[in-house]
Amino acid sequence: MKDRILEYLEDKDKAQSLKDINDFVKMDQEKLKIELDNLVSEGIIHETKKCKYILIKYCKSLRVGKIDIAKNGYGFLVSDDYDEDIFINRDNLNNAIEGDIALVDLFSRNGKTEGKVLKVLKRTNNRLIGEILYVNNKPTIILDDKKLDIEIELENYFNNLVDGHKVIVELKEQIGPKKFIGVVTKIIGHKNDPDIDILTIAYKHNIELEFSDEVMAEVAKLPSEVLASDKVGRVDLTKEEIFTIDGDDTKDIDDAISIKEYPDHFELGVHIADVSYYVRRGTKLYDAAYERGTSSYLADRVLPMLPHELSNGICSLNPGVERLAISVLMNIDLNGKINEYDIFPSIIKSRKQMTYKCVNKILEENITPEGYEEFKESLLKMQKLAKILRNRMIRNGYIEFEIPEAKIIQDENGKCIDIVKREQREGESLIECFMIAANETVATHITNMDLPFIYRIHGIPKSEKIDDFINLLKILHINVDTKGINASSKSMQKLLEELKDYPENTILSTLLLRSMQKAIYSPNNIGHFGLGLKNYTHFTSPIRRFPDTTVHELLRTYLFDKNINNNTIKYFSSILPAIAEHSSEREQASVDAEREVADMKIAEYMERHIGEEYEGMITSVTNFGFFVELPNLVEGLVHISSLNGNYSYVPDLLALVGEDKKIKYQIGSKVKVKVVNANKEEKTVDFEVVDGNSK
Repeated sequence: MKDRILEYLEDKDKAQSLKDINDFVKMDQEKLKIELDNLVSEGIIHETKKCKYILIKYCKSLRVGKIDIAKNGYGFLVSDDYDEDIFINRDNLNNAIEGDIALVDLFSRNGKTEGKVLKVLKRTNNRLIGEILYVNNKPTIILDDKKLDIEIELENYFNNLVDGHKVIVELKEQIGPKKFIGVVTKIIGHKNDPDIDILTIAYKHNIELEFSDEVMAEVAKLPSEVLASDKVGRVDLTKEEIFTIDGDDTKDIDDAISIKEYPDHFELGVHIADVSYYVRRGTKLYDAAYERGTSSYLADRVLPMLPHELSNGICSLNPGVERLAISVLMNIDLNGKINEYDIFPSIIKSRKQMTYKCVNKILEENITPEGYEEFKESLLKMQKLAKILRNRMIRNGYIEFEIPEAKIIQDENGKCIDIVKREQREGESLIECFMIAANETVATHITNMDLPFIYRIHGIPKSEKIDDFINLLKILHINVDTKGINASSKSMQKLLEELKDYPENTILSTLLLRSMQKAIYSPNNIGHFGLGLKNYTHFTSPIRRFPDTTVHELLRTYLFDKNINNNTIKYFSSILPAIAEHSSEREQASVDAEREVADMKIAEYMERHIGEEYEGMITSVTNFGFFVELPNLVEGLVHISSLNGNYSYVPDLLALVGEDKKIKYQIGSKVKVKVVNANKEEKTVDFEVVDGNSK
């Protein structure tokens, strides 16, 4: 009924009465009112003062988004659906707190658009993290998130609470402006415990660290090796040369590869752990995997989507043991075109667990590490095929953002001792090409069958975002040919290629990437802009991504069990939207946690380098200062108050300009800075300019 209501309102840009809507949907009026109230509470439609209804998107003065609170108390309404954030004065927050999803009314003040919170639609911060501090023999909580300017009165708590305990508190009810009743639901540990910093961030983003007793009881019943009954109906590939390539410390291995070369084509095999065979719908194990949505990699810790008994055991494609897989065999010609393929359930036995480090020795240096001798020829064939596939990807419109990532190196006590750049070398590129080919093949096959499916989609960027980026290049005097540049993947390729030789390339590539939409999961296939593909999914990592496990389930249902009927189609059509949305949300939560841990560990590392000087590049400029990135990817703030003289932010120049106009700090400029402060708790690093222009 919800869809019928929205279908009716979609064509109406004016508010409609209850009677008008009911004339179309024809249902009990009381039930209709309940459905409308639900849509209002979700922020999809708006109820006017005259009790009429209209879609929010048709209300020019109303917006729905997330509330982001600044340190000084005012806020912003932020949403990917809008091009700009809306400023909200602290007097207009209407008890909204950090993270709330709110309905905001827009108005103009002094020629600028501001917002006023009309209603909090959803409180996302019901579960908070903080530190216990006893005051007058009663425990109080100091919240980790300083943006949450609220007071919490603890209704009940554990008797063994002590000063310094990190705890989870759930908000139960609001008892006044910014005042809540809270309940301590879990003691995470003490602030001085090893790894407590990472665990706290994990819990903050609702990443569960433990599996329930019910889940582990189900896991205990699963076999530790492939049984004879598991092999029925599967193709036996145990005699084939199949192996895995992963990082040095990888224990959850979900993809293996094989290759055969012929005069006019290659046969590439991508063999993926058959996780959905063990993780079945209707079990507690399945529910736990769904709730997590993904594995999270926080510094050197893995918080798995599945218990280790599966992720490192029966589901992991460990060498020398039989494992269940879903295999994709692809016939690929010398132009990289996939002419024929087969998708089937299999049994494999990996010949070797290879590492990128050793594989790169062979592919880049022609040095064969011990134990790799018999596989060298196959690896060289794979390298040849990977180059063919990459050329095809580029012809299709694959956009390659060469943006370095920081890798945190920790000691045995969890202290950050170094920060290095992650490398994308020949071995890593090879695996990426093969996995993309398999993902595209699976997605194309189900698309051609016109069945409900879950896709990995990436929308076309908004043209105004690209125009803004081109304008930025002009401001920075980056002389590249922007004639004919538009929101197409070919244009983005051309632009990135022209920027390669500029010293600001990394910063500009990052800014261009930020102008793109986010890739998400969806049952609606709109293609993948960044890869230049019409059909794409995630099939190759079912141990660590729930959408991949779902894709496996769909392949089993449609292809292996031949279960294609109206009931099946109706069932998956009804559940896949929620799975896609939840998976996208959990993926974003994991990414946010990973970034927060990285920021914290970088600050921890820089605490030992206060007073040291470095040369870096300005990555962004604001009205309160500018950020500088060092060669090791550490980023810190030079606050405007630390500069010698008066500086003004000039948006048209994306720069801070001195009052004498002689000194200008602009994006892309190189600057020498000194580390003056680093705070692990605040996850911040502060610099000062050391060329004589700082106080």
